[in-house]
Amino acid sequence: LLPSLPLSLPAAALALAALAAFLFVLICAIAHVTAKKMPREDTEGRKGSLPNIRDPATRELSVVVPSYNEEDRLPLMMDEALDYLEKRQKRDPSFTYEVIVVNDGSKDQTAKVAKEYCKKYGSDKVRVLSLEKNRGKGGAVRTGVFSSRGKKILMADADGATKFADIEKVEEGLKNLQPWPKEMAISCGSRAHLEKDSIAKRSYFRTLLMYGFHFLVWFLCVKEIRDTQCGFKLLTREAAFQTFSNLHIERWAFDVELLYIAQRLKIPIAEVAVNWTEIEGSKLVPFWSWLQMGRDLLFIRLRYMTGAWKLEAKKCN
Repeated sequence: LLPSLPLSLPAAALALAALAAFLFVLICAIAHVTAKKMPREDTEGRKGSLPNIRDPATRELSVVVPSYNEEDRLPLMMDEALDYLEKRQKRDPSFTYEVIVVNDGSKDQTAKVAKEYCKKYGSDKVRVLSLEKNRGKGGAVRTGVFSSRGKKILMADADGATKFADIEKVEEGLKNLQPWPKEMAISCGSRAHLEKDSIAKRSYFRTLLMYGFHFLVWFLCVKEIRDTQCGFKLLTREAAFQTFSNLHIERWAFDVELLYIAQRLKIPIAEVAVNWTEIEGSKLVPFWSWLQMGRDLLFIRLRYMTGAWKLEAKKCN
């Protein structure tokens, strides 16, 4: 028998290319086969006794606050938000608002804490929606959005990391995008201007994970927004309906899919610097959460590319 000879350089390159192509096709197939459809009630937005995003707006602003085990951090955020909203309403009686706290299957007293604000301010201004099982931040935000009554809808994190008064900055960003095509526009709060300071406080490992995540976001999904993960985003009612009607991701990477959908639907997006302070008690587990988000980013791109997920302009009525 002749001894096996090592592959020549061109043959080795060809073999590696073939292996890479096979792996790519395999990953595409896995992404396609494992793609889940949106829950029926989310895509259709049931009409009934609860307010529905398909109905005409009856408030100027809806604030959606996703909350999971936030009994300790929620009061500070709610006190700040409601103090601002009440003072603004006194200055301008035509300004109407609602705050929707979505209890995402919490195991603590989050719902009880939130309901105290209903008693204090009235259920017309503060509502609590409770999910029996934890669905993730994206699922909680979508639930609140589909039950909102505002002409504009603000996503705001329960930890109060962003100063609530900075809503005026994102409102200005939204205003600067006018005229809004088909009444759609999105203004994103951004922490990108704080990146240098935050890097100085992080470990090298976390900094590496952050840069890796930013690269994947840029390479796979969203190229024009530097900070996709800031939980302070303001959407027109029509933009919220169109994007959340198409949204599939329910956990940490939902912001990226939301902006990916917005770009694909040609919805104008502004990015506005906001004040931000890191609050203790984050639910994000650095390595595993980033790993999950990296997987979700890849699958977002592949599932839309293979047709497992399709984008369509929804009819509101």
